[in-house]
Amino acid sequence: MTTRFQQRAAPSTGVGRRRKMKFELSEEQRQEIREAFELFDTDKNGLIDAHEMKVAMRALGFDVRKDEAVRLIEGVSSEGAQHISLYNFIEVMTEKISERDPRDEMLRAFQLFDEDSTGKITLKNLRRVARDLGENMTDDELQAMIDEFDRDQDGEINEEEFINIMTNNDDF
Repeated sequence: MTTRFQQRAAPSTGVGRRRKMKFELSEEQRQEIREAFELFDTDKNGLIDAHEMKVAMRALGFDVRKDEAVRLIEGVSSEGAQHISLYNFIEVMTEKISERDPRDEMLRAFQLFDEDSTGKITLKNLRRVARDLGENMTDDELQAMIDEFDRDQDGEINEEEFINIMTNNDDF
């Protein structure tokens, strides 16, 4: 599976040393972060405060409290600063994104499909998601999608089947 998150090896500085993996954002991720920052930089001065940062982070999928946003600002800005620049916001978000557990992210995505919390993605769930995304698909087409990945043949997609779809794992 192609993920939106990329890791690249940083050059080694010595013979026999292990290469350290450095997390880098994709250009699409950088753009999303920039757009969230600019949306909440209401006075357009290139800075956002802790409340605006909290809301911007929530828009990017991170649920933080205001006191955590204050600590994050203090961690990357000069002493006593109450605002964060776009550059420092990207730095904070890069760290936050690198700490995400891919399996947890996939399970969150599963829950978006499983709106009735049954632990399964049904034809009804898939129909709603397709409609919400503006996809004009027949029930037969949607059912064919389910059938392709439904390993236990119960007519629905469970969490493990969904994880296998997301990781492109055909060996389950």
